Order: sequence, then C-alpha cells, then structure tokens
Amino acid sequence: MSGHVTPVSAAMDDGVAPLSFLLGRWAGEGEGSYPTIEPFRYGEEITLSHVGKPFLAYAQRSWSLDDGRPLHAETGYWRCPSPARVELVVAHPTGVVEVSEGPLSTTSLVLSSTTMAGTGSAKEVTAVIRHITVEEDRLDYDLDMAAVGVSLTGHLRAVLHRVSTPSG
Repeated sequence: MSGHVTPVSAAMDDGVAPLSFLLGRWAGEGEGSYPTIEPFRYGEEITLSHVGKPFLAYAQRSWSLDDGRPLHAETGYWRCPSPARVELVVAHPTGVVEVSEGPLSTTSLVLSSTTMAGTGSAKEVTAVIRHITVEEDRLDYDLDMAAVGVSLTGHLRAVLHRVSTPSG
C-alpha cells in the first residue's frame, strides 16, 4: 500500500438532507457592533460541505473591509437529529466553544446556544443566538451575543451570496 488516499465522492447522508440548502461556498459583507467596541464592516466567506456522514462540515472566516486584516474565523459541524431540529458545534480561535440548537423551518433557522465554554484566557461569552434565512442563493444572518458583562444584544448582521456549490 502506498498510503495515498483517493478522494471519494460520497452521497449525502439522509440525516443531513434537510440542511442541503446550506451547501456550498458563500461570500459577502456585513457589519458589526457591540457596546464595548467601535462599529465595523467586514467581508466574510463561509463553506459548508458533506462527506457522506450525518453532519455538514463548516468553516468561516472574516476580514476587515478597511485594510484586509483577518478578523475572525470559526469551524465546526452542523447536525440534524430530526427534520425540524438543528445542532451546531463551533470552535472559535478566541478559546470559546459554542453548542447551539434550534428549529429548522424550511430554509430558516434560529440557533440558540445551550452551552458556551471557554479556556482560562478566553473573554467570557455567555450566549449566542444565530438567525439564518436562505432564499435561493442569498443567505442573511443576524448574530446576537451576550459577553463580557453585556446582556444579549445584536452583534453581527450580514448578507452572503452562494458563489459555488459542492461538486459530487
């Protein structure tokens, strides 16, 4: 055996078929604000893909529209334990891990954190709510956050467009 792995095009697992509307690479722009920071604008790219298992792989990155510097990134997995329920597990490079769950209504989701955990050096984040709506090749989202002593409030809002779909 040579140790070379040949990629296999896998059929989507039936368990995540209700999330197929999320598949692909999405890109766009958003704006952020929070009581503890100056408002900002950002560019963003999100990729959701599958490998034939009962989850979608998720990767996100954002950058400043002012000077191109990286702002945030996150990676994780989307699961669908029932056709009307979604689970999201996300690791943030700031030392925070998020577990969120919520209802799926056709192509709209509201995911509320059920667990937020952080490393010893991470800023405290106590809650996140993600409101996501997809209409054809347009994804709109709002993200509310409770962190660093501030109660749940709006933090991010963006509009992304599907720029590619997965092959296979």
